[in-house]
Amino acid sequence: MPALLALLMGLWGIRRENSMWRDESVTYQVARRSLSEIWHLLGNADAVHGLYYFFMHTLFAVGGDGLVTLRLPSVLATSVSAFLVAATGNRLVGPRTGLIGGLTFAVLPMVQMYAQEGRSYAMVCALIALSTYLLLGAVDNSSRRRWIAYALTVVAAGWLHEFAVLALPAHGLTLYLSRLPRALMRSWAIAAGLSVIAVAPLALRSAGQSGQVSWIGWPHPGEWLVVAAVTLVGLLCAGYATKSAEPATGTRARVGVLRLVRLALPLLIAPTATLLLASLHDPVYLDRYVLYSQLALALLIGVAVDRLWNAAGRITRPAGPRSRAGVFGTAAAGVVVALLPVTLQMRTPDSRKDDVTEIAAQVRTMASDDAGVLFMPARRREWALSYPDDFRGLTDLALQRGPKADNTLEGTEFSADRIRVRLRAFDRIVALTDPPGQPEDAFPEEAVKRDVLRQEFVVCRRVQAKGGQVTLYARPGRC
Repeated sequence: MPALLALLMGLWGIRRENSMWRDESVTYQVARRSLSEIWHLLGNADAVHGLYYFFMHTLFAVGGDGLVTLRLPSVLATSVSAFLVAATGNRLVGPRTGLIGGLTFAVLPMVQMYAQEGRSYAMVCALIALSTYLLLGAVDNSSRRRWIAYALTVVAAGWLHEFAVLALPAHGLTLYLSRLPRALMRSWAIAAGLSVIAVAPLALRSAGQSGQVSWIGWPHPGEWLVVAAVTLVGLLCAGYATKSAEPATGTRARVGVLRLVRLALPLLIAPTATLLLASLHDPVYLDRYVLYSQLALALLIGVAVDRLWNAAGRITRPAGPRSRAGVFGTAAAGVVVALLPVTLQMRTPDSRKDDVTEIAAQVRTMASDDAGVLFMPARRREWALSYPDDFRGLTDLALQRGPKADNTLEGTEFSADRIRVRLRAFDRIVALTDPPGQPEDAFPEEAVKRDVLRQEFVVCRRVQAKGGQVTLYARPGRC
């Protein structure tokens, strides 16, 4: 049931009104390059997503390069994750914990968002869910085969995105809190160490490309509030489940609840805390990098609601089981209604930072064939790469070498002086910029774009799009 619900939720509105945002646009255009072009790109940029790009290239070759194909792997991965959450809860505590946890995972807003994302995060989440389940199997019945399977799953997740290895400290903390025999701890340490060694080449390569994420800032207050709220919910669920698992509930049930709490709490807190602490030195925190922490949140909610169900049964016993079912059914309906606005919004372009499709369409309606186009900053050229037909006939005024020829994501631009000369040769320029209020890049190439437009051109028309704006500039009197 959780897997089916997650699948249906993922397929619902998967096209998102036929829109893409910029991260998905990068996946779309890179995956359509040849294998050799992708390989050469990874030497300069985006090595962290290399395995995912090769996978998507193969998928596009087999299933076509439409939006459904772009997002379907994330939908399927989320369904697998929901199944594994249910399986983990069932293994540790019982079917009801697994069922509630799996259903909860499927409807969490963050999970819904990345279930329809043409990026690797949902696939990483599924692999971490699998590694967590395999860890339980290796602990309960240790064997070389089980530890190898665990390590290989972590390695696969790490090669899809290196921050997946942040699940390893969480797993290690779980085993430490469980006070397992030294032999088991040693087996885990070997598996974890080999996993880290296997992912290290990717980490070293991507570290040399850290300039790509230089735009990430220190988490803003809203993100802090979300992290704090999620952590608090997890702690409250863990506290209630632990307290309710008294000796009277039975030894097996009590042990299962405690094992689940020891498994889920570190996975909920440790990866996020690690990124936040690392951001004190160099900001690297984005919630999608640790999407797999939602696995733990769902498990904790599942076990807490299960314990609450048992407690309610003792209270409502005189009224019969229908009374308890009515109370919980009403509560579940209330949660669904409360989440409905978020659920609907997730399936619209407004749920993302920008809408590349809309921006490209605005360029086509605004520009004439004798106009130049200017991307400010240069990284916004990604808005054009997935919809080249909307930019056909327009001269990219700052571009020296295109992305494919340059083995980069956005290509290489001319020097500031050369850009100034090229801008002055045109009477009409369409500029694509970030929304108002965004910080301006201080590079000379970006400064000269702003200076020439401000001093020598006037604004004829400006259209605000989701996550950006398109402005038509012309010489005075030529609008």
